[in-house]
Amino acid sequence: MKKISEILLKEGIILDLKEKEKIEVIKKLGERLISLGYITNSDEFFGEILKRENLESTGIGMGIAIPHARSNAVKDLVIVFGRSQEGVDFSSLDGKPAHLIFLIAGPEDKKSEYLFALAKLSKLLRKDEVRIELNKAKNEEEVIAIIKKYEV
Repeated sequence: MKKISEILLKEGIILDLKEKEKIEVIKKLGERLISLGYITNSDEFFGEILKRENLESTGIGMGIAIPHARSNAVKDLVIVFGRSQEGVDFSSLDGKPAHLIFLIAGPEDKKSEYLFALAKLSKLLRKDEVRIELNKAKNEEEVIAIIKKYEV
């Protein structure tokens, strides 16, 4: 099983999300995956991720959202990350906006790796110091370094 730092794409990090709605944010992060060649069918991928989002909010509280989906339109298990200064309403359990948004995309045949990545990322983001440092990160390298530092 790969570490979060190994599947978080440096080119998939957006530190200045301007989008204000969760669907816009999901589209922005998904478009980054498309441009990097990880998505073979954008309609199928967005269909899956929005279907998942409609089942139950992926806003987990503490300023975090982890939209995620498995789809045959995804080539490999990957994570992209976006940060919003203003925050985005992901209907989080605590009612607070999400500032740190990690989108996990995985192929259908990697269910256990996908679930493992989701669990590991959730656990990592429960640490106050991780969230504080990610909110202060100045560039993509710092984001990756923070994840590497705390994932043990």
